[in-house]
Amino acid sequence: EKRLKELLAEKAVSRQDYDDTSAALKQIQADVQTASINLKYTTITAPISGRIGKSSVTVGALVTAHQPVALATIQQMDPMYVDVSQSTTDILRLRRQIQEGELDPNANQQKKVRLFLDDGTVYPLKGNLQFRDITVDPTTGSVILRIVFPNPKGVLLPGMFVRTVIQEGLHKNAMMIPQQAVSRDPKGNPYTLTVDIAGKVQQRDIKLDRAVGDAWLVDSGLADGDRVIVEGLLKAKPGMTVKTVPFENNGKTNPSAPPANTN
Repeated sequence: EKRLKELLAEKAVSRQDYDDTSAALKQIQADVQTASINLKYTTITAPISGRIGKSSVTVGALVTAHQPVALATIQQMDPMYVDVSQSTTDILRLRRQIQEGELDPNANQQKKVRLFLDDGTVYPLKGNLQFRDITVDPTTGSVILRIVFPNPKGVLLPGMFVRTVIQEGLHKNAMMIPQQAVSRDPKGNPYTLTVDIAGKVQQRDIKLDRAVGDAWLVDSGLADGDRVIVEGLLKAKPGMTVKTVPFENNGKTNPSAPPANTN
């Protein structure tokens, strides 16, 4: 264009040739700009950080804005949101125990949550309880609890099955006994066998709260200092005189103590 201006000043080209060439140049520049804009549309930048899964479309496929099929799904990996369900029965029990003073809802580590992976291993990092949903699912009778876990190494994956343990509160007077120490009568009511001061077996009807690991949380029926029979339940009968042997947590009796005898 600059060269044509010089030739036009010297009257080496006509005004018509200059105007036609200038118009053609501007059209080419406009086409280049349009092509550059369209080229930018071929690169889609993610609005959030995370990891992308498989693509729903192939290279060369025609896509449009607001199409029903997403190109791909981006998952946020760190932190990871874990949604777990809690039954309304547990919620009502928790509220009742807090109102009656059995649980302290303001204990330390109240919102810290432990997580167990699908293979049973413990996730090394603890999560924080964010909120409890207020809407009950009518099909399951439960609400959703959302927990946030740090996931710097990407151990947790979207859709993974996990189990969580949430500290609901501190039960200062909690009493637990091994599950194997609990039996049930023909009506299904739980009971356990204890040994009194005289060494005689007694049957105690108890009320259980829930299972905690391999133990039962006892709501009522036992007092501090009661000796509960854990092993030899088939041989022990109410009224019998027995000799007790300390029971260890590993499920074995103390080898230094003599074996228990029944009369």
